[in-house]
Amino acid sequence: MAVLEPHCSKEEFARRGQAIYERNVRSHLKADDEGKFVAIDIETGVYEIDGDDYTATERLLIHHPSAQIWLLRVGHRAAYRLGVRPVREVV
Repeated sequence: MAVLEPHCSKEEFARRGQAIYERNVRSHLKADDEGKFVAIDIETGVYEIDGDDYTATERLLIHHPSAQIWLLRVGHRAAYRLGVRPVREVV
């Protein structure tokens, strides 16, 4: 499979993805979509939603093989969390 190169800077990529989410996707979400992944093609605005990130992106790529995908998780600041969460000390 060929690797697609981004058509814009990281900042522009993120701005477009977030703008499409706010403008076209958010209002269509239901309560049970919380925690699901949204894969958005920043070029066309087409998107797929699924509880599994791989499934959402693959479904989008089936119909739009050259999609420039912005991935986010409904109700979260980021699609993934990296690192360790601090543990609260019990006194």
